[in-house]
Amino acid sequence: MQELLLEEEKMEQESTGSGSSKFSSLQWVFKVKNMAWEAYKSKPFSHWVLLFLSSLGMLVAFPASSLLSRVYFANGGTSKWIISWVAVAGWPIPALILFPMYLFHRTSPTPLSLQLFCSYVFLGFLSAADNLMYAYAYAYLPASTAALLASSSLAFSALFGFWIVNNKLNASVINAIVIITAAMTIIALDSDSDRYPYVSNSQYIWGFVWDILGSALHGLIFALSEWVFIKFLGRRSFHVVLEQQVMVSSCAFLFTTIGVIINKDFQGMTSEAKTFKGGVTAYNLVLIWSVITFQLGVLGATGILFLASTVMAGVLNAVRVPVTSIAAVILLNDPMSGFKILSLVITFWGFASYIYGTSTGSKLP
Repeated sequence: MQELLLEEEKMEQESTGSGSSKFSSLQWVFKVKNMAWEAYKSKPFSHWVLLFLSSLGMLVAFPASSLLSRVYFANGGTSKWIISWVAVAGWPIPALILFPMYLFHRTSPTPLSLQLFCSYVFLGFLSAADNLMYAYAYAYLPASTAALLASSSLAFSALFGFWIVNNKLNASVINAIVIITAAMTIIALDSDSDRYPYVSNSQYIWGFVWDILGSALHGLIFALSEWVFIKFLGRRSFHVVLEQQVMVSSCAFLFTTIGVIINKDFQGMTSEAKTFKGGVTAYNLVLIWSVITFQLGVLGATGILFLASTVMAGVLNAVRVPVTSIAAVILLNDPMSGFKILSLVITFWGFASYIYGTSTGSKLP
């Protein structure tokens, strides 16, 4: 009899504990729901519309611009300078957004000192070089492979941020750097599985090297841009960032245009368009949409940084890699080996580690 009573008491306690666990889980769900609702109410509806459009810019426009670069080379395009040029030819797009802000929002242009101007020119030169390196990468690599390799820019951003602007590195961020490096190594070891038949082994290797160098330079540009804000601007507002984007992109456009003229690629566009698969119309559409999508992607990233946070920008950047890779496999019939899938999973893990590190008190961009 006593044993039966003890058994019933034990069952009651287990039932109570289970109920308590379910209750605490429900409490957590309601807490998250209330926090989300409070966050939604704290901002005007226009804020969420802009945040949605900015997210769309990062998740749609950036992958589209990457795929269009590959489409250009796959269908008869040969000029790396032209693809570099279209990446910055859309610099008037952010200018069209910036000038109305001066007129209707009572904001004034940031005073342009000699040091600030030289900084913009230098960043523009680096951006032009960066775009050219990526152009060589997309000329020789599948879009999915190029996108995975370009994700290493996150690791370089963290390292250059640490050296140049004293951003802190914690264990999670260092772990992310190691993981992403391992993912790049896996792709290098599996190079034979996704190399196009018309691309030689040396060209594939150079495409790999240019992609990594471009990612490193991209990380350096990110850190130097932050240094310019700290050193010369001292404030971050949406119109100030648009000013920097317009100035840097216009300088990069100037440098790239000089390169195209010296290389005589403008003269070659007519003959290239005639031999392009799909004809002149397809050629022009690829270039025009490359201009538009690249600038929309940059605007989307800028919007995320100022409407939300760098952590959310990191999350969307992480999502952008598999979106580009999967889209390349579906739309461009990119080869997708088991090693590349493993690299994709590891890269996503590295992004998650980086995001965790930046959301737990690190001062990272």
